[in-house]
Amino acid sequence: MTTTTRITDTERIEEILRLKREMNAVILAHYYQYSEIQELADFVGDSLELARKAQSTDADVIVFCGVHFMAETAKILNPDKRVLLPDLSAGCSLADSAPADKFRAFREAHPDHTVISYINCTADVKALSDIICTSSNAERMIRSVPESTPIIFAPDRNLGAYLSRKTGRDMVLWQGACIVHETFSERKIEQQMLEHPDAELIAHPECEEPLLRRAQFIGSTSALLRYTKESPVQKFIVATEAGILYQMEKASPHKTFIPALPMAENCNCNECPYMKRNTLEKLHRCMADGEPQITMDAALLERARLPLERMLALSI
Repeated sequence: MTTTTRITDTERIEEILRLKREMNAVILAHYYQYSEIQELADFVGDSLELARKAQSTDADVIVFCGVHFMAETAKILNPDKRVLLPDLSAGCSLADSAPADKFRAFREAHPDHTVISYINCTADVKALSDIICTSSNAERMIRSVPESTPIIFAPDRNLGAYLSRKTGRDMVLWQGACIVHETFSERKIEQQMLEHPDAELIAHPECEEPLLRRAQFIGSTSALLRYTKESPVQKFIVATEAGILYQMEKASPHKTFIPALPMAENCNCNECPYMKRNTLEKLHRCMADGEPQITMDAALLERARLPLERMLALSI
């Protein structure tokens, strides 16, 4: 009879830290990861912050606790390093909404347009783009393009529409969206605001426009976190993926953070199911096995690198 050796989370964490030292690895985690992974990470941030950290690291191995397009981005910026992702099936609904073949045809139908693509897209779509952006720097990327040059913005229609209103640029929008940010219920949030009249509604610009109209502050994940730290307000209703509440509560333990409610009843729809595929156990296993690794065709990697480097150069 075979017996299975079980290890505790404490032992697993000790092993992860030991492996990290042996491998000369850095663990990067997005704000939407489970709190125990955020605690273990060397750096926690949003897409722009993580791209910068990936570009500047001197580690031999990058262990990326996020979703597939983020680990791809780290590989594009570090072609000679090993990049590990605890679960290769940690995808992204927004990236999936822009298949490369259809996006190529879309771009070819607008040959005079500059293509600005949100970083939440596949390497193939990055390679078809002129500039990559994040929600932190998208406005700056748009304003870097001459007014006389028309723009395609992809793949998030909500972020694109928000930026179009903010910049006054009439952009052609690819019709993609994030399943988490489109799940929030305007009716339920109205009720939350009535129940908590002293709370401010803050929202990520991937949310739909009716909700954004009600928000007192709109910003990227890192901007939302920074705002809650600096604002004198003591209570917030937070309309983005619920993983960020962990960092908000750590930074401002005396404040109250209420996750905005989704439309469906009795679900965790305000949590990204892809982000949550990465677990402590999978992180340990991937570091012990050195797999799964992100691998990419060299030609694709080079094509995708150029628009990313344009973004990073313009973000300084």
